[in-house]
Amino acid sequence: MATRFDGVWLINPVVFNDARGFFLESFSMREFELNRIPCVFVQDNHSLSVEAGVIRGLHFQSPPYAQSKLIRVIRGSIFDVIVDCRKHSPTYGQWEAFELTAINHTMLYIPSGFAHGFCTLSPNTEVLYKVDNYYSQPHESGICWNDPVIGIQWPTNNPILSLKDKSLPFLSDIVSPF
Repeated sequence: MATRFDGVWLINPVVFNDARGFFLESFSMREFELNRIPCVFVQDNHSLSVEAGVIRGLHFQSPPYAQSKLIRVIRGSIFDVIVDCRKHSPTYGQWEAFELTAINHTMLYIPSGFAHGFCTLSPNTEVLYKVDNYYSQPHESGICWNDPVIGIQWPTNNPILSLKDKSLPFLSDIVSPF
């Protein structure tokens, strides 16, 4: 399902439930090709956030190591946020949030050019995400979670943040590489 941002997709897989549990295809290259989503994933990442209220992000990598991502929650729930960092986009600097949970199985595809972050809504939340480019420390960057111009309405007033995420710049202080 398309979102208001060009290239960003919410994916609701077909879930087969029965008394034993469920089955779903968490990724199908055929479905990506049918929907003209140009992506070949090269790395899987897995995060665990022990407490509710953890904010991770808003992160992105600059070209030539920019990353598209496919986000999926396998335990718990998140308030997942994207910010358009494509300087020539009509939605530059705008944000949108999606609730991804282990129960709703909704996934989010984010093309390169967006900053991404999330806030955990429940303890012991695990997030898996596929990326289409390898991690490169010299190319990592991000935007401060509480940038007042962007104005994200996070579901916590007292987030748990890493030192790195606390020190990220505001969008107005960076030159967009996209």
